[in-house]
Order: sequence, then C-alpha cells, then structure tokens
Amino acid sequence: MLVTFTCKAYADITMFGDVALGMLRMMGHSETVPGAILAEDVPAALDRLKHAIEAVPPRNESRKAGDDDSAEPPVSLAHRALPLIELLTAAAQQKADVMWK
Repeated sequence: MLVTFTCKAYADITMFGDVALGMLRMMGHSETVPGAILAEDVPAALDRLKHAIEAVPPRNESRKAGDDDSAEPPVSLAHRALPLIELLTAAAQQKADVMWK
C-alpha cells in the first residue's frame, strides 16, 4: 500500500504504507486512510512528529565484511520523515489543511 499526503502549500508526498502509518501515529493520529488534519492542528502534529523522530535512537547497521557491496545502506526514519516534515511546515506557514489517501 502507498499513502499520499497532499496540501495546497506543497507538492504531494507518497510513502510506503507502513512508514506513513507509523508517522501518522507519531503525529497523534489514527492509522485511518484516508484522513486529514485541519490547518489549525498542523503545527501541533508537526511538533509531535519532530519530537517522536528525535526520540528514536539511530540504528547502528554498519555493513559486515561479507555483505554484498551492491546492497544499499538502510535509510533512517529521520531521512524518511524529512519530506513529510517539509510538507507539514509549509502547510503550517500557509495555514493549509493536510490530507492523505
């Protein structure tokens, strides 16, 4: 499943469902898709997401000597959240609702 976040203040963001649902939980929302955050609630959701991301310890996943060299390193949750944080920041600045489907 893919989840797409939209608002009038920023380009659409599409994420894998498991990652998107986890970020929705971090923002204090249910995993209901589709859903929305009203413009006046966006700043609080953004703050909750940022604090939750900061609380997640970085994963120490260094590659072992026998690992396949073509394997890509894992992407941290903080990096995965960055586009959504930017969308929420733009929505907060322009007082726009945020929706996901």
